[in-house]
This record gives sequence, structure tokens and C-alpha cells, in this order.
Amino acid sequence: MTILITGATGFIGKYLCLTLLQQGHEVQALTRSQSSLTQLIGFLQQQGIAMERFSALEGDLEKPELGLITLPGRIECIVHLAARFAWNLPEHDARHTNVTGSLRVAELARQLRCRLVFISGFMLANTEHLSRLGINGSHPEQTDWSRVYRRAGGYEASKLESAFRLREFVARHGLDAVEIQPATVAGHRSTGELDPAQPLHGLLDNLYHGRMAMIPGSPDHWLPLVPVDSLAQVIAASCEANHAPDTLLVLDQNTPNLAGLLQAAAQFLGKPAPRRHLPIGVMKALLAIPGLPGLLKVAPESLAFIQTCRFDTSRTERFLAQQNVPLPPFAQYLEASCRHYCQRLGVAGGAVTSGA
Repeated sequence: MTILITGATGFIGKYLCLTLLQQGHEVQALTRSQSSLTQLIGFLQQQGIAMERFSALEGDLEKPELGLITLPGRIECIVHLAARFAWNLPEHDARHTNVTGSLRVAELARQLRCRLVFISGFMLANTEHLSRLGINGSHPEQTDWSRVYRRAGGYEASKLESAFRLREFVARHGLDAVEIQPATVAGHRSTGELDPAQPLHGLLDNLYHGRMAMIPGSPDHWLPLVPVDSLAQVIAASCEANHAPDTLLVLDQNTPNLAGLLQAAAQFLGKPAPRRHLPIGVMKALLAIPGLPGLLKVAPESLAFIQTCRFDTSRTERFLAQQNVPLPPFAQYLEASCRHYCQRLGVAGGAVTSGA
């Protein structure tokens, strides 16, 4: 099977390339950065991958028709991972890449008559959150998206808008499509590799350096996780499964509440864990103080992902069982993530029992 991947040079993308190549597929990476492509090739070679089934295609989400001079050859599936990520993204910039660019990828899938697998996010399964932002899931065309951008911030709003626009495009053109809704990405189950740009890395960094004196939210709040290699396996399975669900919510239901996650991470890092809770509303008010988000290394937009909502993942679990894609134990991949974090710092982790 030949699969074209946007965002192949990113953290999730490189593990998806690895998984697909290990399974014997042909992989094409749509990329505009030669340096990132070189790093991806180096990573794959380090994993012992024979590169004759890997190729690159120059393209850019921000250009009309993705900057492609001609259509690529035989493609059976496009996986759309690419997105512009940053906190405080201006609405225009976020929309230009994450919404308009995504629709360009969908149009390419339509022209090639191939399956489209696109990655959105687990917050799209939180109907109460969408409603608070002013999004009517039943009638998204009635949404005032500029209002959503003001409330949610450029990155999250553009990912939400992109998902709804893609769903509408898929329905209008009758595309074969699968939407993947991943939780916050954790490190690899064995190596623990975790990109510094990932929110979990920021949480570990704040915990290690003592910038997290209190637990955001209540005992009911949590931040669901999924290890990067498991996510890559789910995406790979959705590329070729004959009867893949149109939506797959990918998260580990065994992720504890945020207090439990921080307690476990603190033990692995050899640091004291916070014990007291700070209401999300109070924390948002504090982060409105100029300079405080930078001092605490916390982006106000990131707080939206800490929620009390629990999700029904039964359909995804059935699909994972059918595809023989088990999730590893939570403690295994969290410990691996913490170990990798400590290795990057050049320090040793360890267990402590005292709290703060």
C-alpha cells in the first residue's frame, strides 16, 4: 500500500513512517523542509529501515494546490498530520495553515480518489466544551468562528474548525475518510522519547523545576494520554482496515486524574508532588497577570485540555482489539517518558515519598 503523509517529519509523523515501513508499506513524505527531512531519514536509518520504500515529495500546505506541480502517482491513502502549532497564534495564521491547508489536502484526496485519514483532537468529543465555546455540533455552519478563536486561542480553534470543515467536505464529496482524535501525546512506551514541544514535556519540566506548587483543577480533572507509538499504530491500522470507523477517539482510559498523574511522574522524577488543588478559574485569572505565564511556563490556552469530561472509547477499543493494537500499561510509558526527560537533562530520576 502506498501512503502519503503530511507532517511526516514531526514527532508523531516519524513514528508513523517507522510503523508503516516496518509493516511493508510504501511511504511518501510531503515536506517543505530539507533539514527536517534529513533528520527523519536519519531516524529511520537508525531504526534499521531499508529506505527503498521511502520517498519525499516537496509540498506546502500554505500554497495553492499544496505547491504540487503535478499530482503524485498511485496513492491509496493520505494521512494528514501537518499543522502549525504554537500558543497565541493569530487567527489569520492559524486558519491559513490549519484550516485552508487541511482542505487542500482533502481536495488532493478527492482528486486521487483515495482514503483520507486526518488527525483532529480528543476535545472534539467533549460536547460541553464545544458548547461553551459557541460551537453547535449539530449545526456547525451556524458557528461564529471568530468568537471561538477569541475564546479558545488560535491553535485549538483552528484545529476545531478544521475538523468541522473537513467533515463537511468529506460528506459533500463522499470521501472514504477516518478522523483520528488523539489525547495528549506521551513518550514512546520503551524509549520514552518525548518531543520538547509536546504539552506533557512541559508538565514534566514544570514539575521537575518546582514550578508546579498546586494541582490545576479539582480531583475530578484529568489529562488523558496516549503513547506516541500506540497512536502511530492506530493511524497505520486505519489506513488499510476495510471497515474502519469514521471516527476513532484514541486515549488511555487508565490515565489517572491529574493529581495521580503528577504524583506518579514526581516519583519517577525524584521530586515532590503538589498536593493541593487550585481551581482552573483562579489559575486563569492568575495567568492574566502580565509576565506570569512566561515565569510559570504555562500557556493559558493549555488549561482547556484539563477537563472533568470522561469519554466513551468502546468503539475504538473494539477496533484496537480487531487490529491487535493493545495499549501498554500507563505506568510503563509514563516512567519511560520521565526517564527520557531526565536523560535529556543529564540527571538521574528516583522515587521520593514526601509531598509538597
